[in-house]
Amino acid sequence: MNYEEKALELRRDILRMLYGAQCGHPGGSLSCVELMMALYYRVANVDPHNPREENRDRIILSKGHACPTQYAILADMGFFPREDLWSLRQINSHLQGHPDMHKTPGIDASTGSLGQGVAVAGGIALAAKHQGKNYHVYAITGDGETQEGLVWEAAMSASHYKLDNLTVILDYNGLQIDGAVDSVMSLGDVADRYRSFGFACFDVDGHDMDAITTALEAPVTGQPKFICCRTIKGKGVSFMENRVGWHGKPIDARSYEAAMQELGVTV
Repeated sequence: MNYEEKALELRRDILRMLYGAQCGHPGGSLSCVELMMALYYRVANVDPHNPREENRDRIILSKGHACPTQYAILADMGFFPREDLWSLRQINSHLQGHPDMHKTPGIDASTGSLGQGVAVAGGIALAAKHQGKNYHVYAITGDGETQEGLVWEAAMSASHYKLDNLTVILDYNGLQIDGAVDSVMSLGDVADRYRSFGFACFDVDGHDMDAITTALEAPVTGQPKFICCRTIKGKGVSFMENRVGWHGKPIDARSYEAAMQELGVTV
């Protein structure tokens, strides 16, 4: 697979979905493309032909508003037809504005209330330990949501129970709906904070798939893992990059045409 071309394809599908829906979250969807590609295409044990297979790895998109990225990847892998993508956020569509495990193949937990994903993932990982299962659980979180106290309660619990079958992946693009994370409520050295809670911590370029893959596959025993992926909000579209205004904003026709042109397509 040519991963650079695949990333372009996924970003085109993300923008097409959001333009058609005339709502959603471009910035945070574009920032997590490579980290989710590394997880789905290189590391996680998932099967589009058997999405509920008992021993599959579980992937929890805690920052559920970035679900267009997850949907685009799931469709590309064959969990459901790619044509379904164009029904994003439409009435009766199984692809809504946040993931729904009861409607969409490949979704392991319904998310959207920020801060809950680490706790949900930790609970699933703990259940796997009790049941003697060897699957891994991944939680993909946002930097703004990491300000939630629930995240740190879940981190403390994961460390206490030595959940080495749990990996928390942070999409650290530095911006949230209200502005810069450092201005709203700084996370400080977030990897050091997770380390103080008992996690094995890694800090990588969130658009470097090799670096992300290496961190995901690094062996860790007796403690959960945290990977800080440093990303660019709106990655791939110059006028969206590092712009807080594109956190959640409808894409007008002119912006859509310009964005798609930057991604190599004339519309």
